[in-house]
Amino acid sequence: MKIRAITLRILRQFIHDKRTMALMFIAPLLVLSLMSLVFNGDAYKPTIGVTGGAAVFASALEAQDAAVTDFTTAEQGNAALKDGDIDALITLEGTSPAVKLEGSNPTANRAVLLALQEALLQLHPAGSGQGEIRPQISYLYGAEDMTTIDRFGPIMIGVFIFFFVFLIAGVSFLRERTTGTLERLLSTPLKRWEIVIGYVCGFGIFTVVQALLISWFSIQVLGIMMAGSFGYVLLITLLLAITALTLGTLLSAFAGNELQMIQFIPLVIVPQIFLSGLFPMDTLPLWLQRVSLATPIYYGAQALMDIMIRGKGWSAIALSAYVLVGFSLLFMVLNVLALRKHRRM
Repeated sequence: MKIRAITLRILRQFIHDKRTMALMFIAPLLVLSLMSLVFNGDAYKPTIGVTGGAAVFASALEAQDAAVTDFTTAEQGNAALKDGDIDALITLEGTSPAVKLEGSNPTANRAVLLALQEALLQLHPAGSGQGEIRPQISYLYGAEDMTTIDRFGPIMIGVFIFFFVFLIAGVSFLRERTTGTLERLLSTPLKRWEIVIGYVCGFGIFTVVQALLISWFSIQVLGIMMAGSFGYVLLITLLLAITALTLGTLLSAFAGNELQMIQFIPLVIVPQIFLSGLFPMDTLPLWLQRVSLATPIYYGAQALMDIMIRGKGWSAIALSAYVLVGFSLLFMVLNVLALRKHRRM
């Protein structure tokens, strides 16, 4: 009977905790559905530019499901390659094609080289008596020996910073509420926005140290590729950390304890990881690509890739930086509004 009583109490406790029930049964289904969409996406179709005499490869490449763009001059093709509009540019030097890969995406690199290999076999079948054509391969960014950690390292730096700051800030701010510290502050003449900014500045000092430590360790100790400015890396990681901080404190207002705060991870963090660029975005459904534009980690990861792999500067990362600032300001405003339920005027 005692065991039965304990069992019934646990059942009633779970049944009345609607949030836990939803996260236990619905959240896994949502995450699995998202994972299915990511891993079962369409095969990557490369976009290849051709110029000059290399136009003879166009039809053969298109037969391999590659999108082909014909450029009048090599300068136009190189400009498109730098802008990320194409995955590779093929020019003809003598009888051998010269292939310049964008290089920052191994999936795109493999797709381009496979399409080119099949196209060459189609144009010059084995046993036809023609000599073997060996394309000359070069890379705009990265190199042939670019490792997996070089490719995914910038994304994971952003993911780890966002995850740990979100969790620690949320739990810490929740503890401020449960211990009564926040209630005492709300009873003072302090305005709500002053309280929010004070907490953000206080926690923000530690996020600066964390962003600096993770960035330095990843580049100097782990040896992740670094083609750009460390200052820009620090700027983006700091903005990403502030965004995670403000989001964590916001969601802590809707959690009653640390467990409920942790329960936000499958809904807030995991989907952002799938949509961060860790997997080829071009293979995802269009609506899912648009959803990624509403996730902070996506902008942080893309900016870090531009800096660390492509060696780009402020002009390339400015939009991502402004968006992260916008996310932070939005979450701070929502934090101020969320404090209304703790203060009765």
